[in-house]
Amino acid sequence: MLRTPARFCRHCGTAVELRLPDDGDTRQRAVCPACGLVHYDNPLNVVGTVPVWGETGEFVLLCKRNIEPRLGKWTLPAGFMELGETTAEGAARETDEEAGAEIEMGDLFTLMNVPRVGQVHLYYRARLLSDRFNPGHETQEARLFTEAEIPWDEIAFRTVKETLEHYFADRRTGRFGIHTLDIT
Repeated sequence: MLRTPARFCRHCGTAVELRLPDDGDTRQRAVCPACGLVHYDNPLNVVGTVPVWGETGEFVLLCKRNIEPRLGKWTLPAGFMELGETTAEGAARETDEEAGAEIEMGDLFTLMNVPRVGQVHLYYRARLLSDRFNPGHETQEARLFTEAEIPWDEIAFRTVKETLEHYFADRRTGRFGIHTLDIT
């Protein structure tokens, strides 16, 4: 479900109008009739990690959600990117907040467009520096899983499932790449 567009101007507080801006734009936007500010509605970035443990990365850290949506389901540590941070900084912050895990950040691993909800999901590979976790309030439990142990039917989001499937497939070949896909 997409977010609703702005109803009031963030600059002057006037009710906005949904119309084509005067600058030649070809999409209807929320435009303030008083000050002319155009309010763009852009996708949100979700950033996270695939934190792995073991000499060959045979264990993956998953977090059991303590919040909606998908309360009680398993996910990779991830969340919305904040202003003023890079995607990698946001992914590291989310890993610390959700799992209390110490990591060494790796390369970008998956980039998934989810247009139906106005999001872009970016996951980085990460190496765990410890097998001790201190989950935050958004997480019921943080736990390591082998591929065979992952509760596949209890994974919270399709982007997480896709990322995990790509991780284990790449691990089997010994070659990790960047995976991009559109989830429609």
